[in-house]
Amino acid sequence: MDNYKYIEFLKIAKKLNEYEIIPLLMGSVGLEVVTGKSWDASDLDIHVPGDKRGWEVSPELNIYNWNEIVNMMNSMQYTLIDLHEHQFSKGGLSVEFGIIDTLPSFAGVQLEDVKMHQVEKVKFYLLNPHQYLRVYESSFKDSYRANKNNNKDVKKINFLKTII
Repeated sequence: MDNYKYIEFLKIAKKLNEYEIIPLLMGSVGLEVVTGKSWDASDLDIHVPGDKRGWEVSPELNIYNWNEIVNMMNSMQYTLIDLHEHQFSKGGLSVEFGIIDTLPSFAGVQLEDVKMHQVEKVKFYLLNPHQYLRVYESSFKDSYRANKNNNKDVKKINFLKTII
C-alpha cells in the first residue's frame, strides 16, 4: 500500500472535516486501504457532496462548497490544474475530486450503506469490497475509462470477485 498517498488523503480529509465535509476515499488508494494490496495508485480520488446530476452541471457548481475546497487546497500548496476534472497537483501528486452523490445512479451504491471511518479524529467514508466491485464494474462499461486504464479495472474486478 502507498502510505504517502493515504497519509496525504488523511491531511486533506482533516481539512475538509473543518468545513464539515466528510469525504469518500475512492480509487486505487481506497481499494488499497480496503484490501491491503498495492494497486499502484497514480493519484488520489476524493468524492465530496455535490449535485447528483454530476457532469450535467457546470464544473464550478456541481461540487458543493467548491470555492472553499479550492481555497483549502491552495492553502495546502495545491494548484488547480483542471477545473472540469476538479484536479489539483502538488509535487507530482494529482488529487481529483468527484461527487459522492452520483454513486447511486452510477453504480447502484446507496449512500446510507457506505460506512464512515475515523482515523486519528479524521472522519471519512470508505467503500467495502462489494461496493468497490459495483463501482469498478460500472466504470469498466465506460469505454473512455476502459481505454484509459489499460485493463487495470479488469484486474481489480477479478481480485474483488475472488475475495468476496
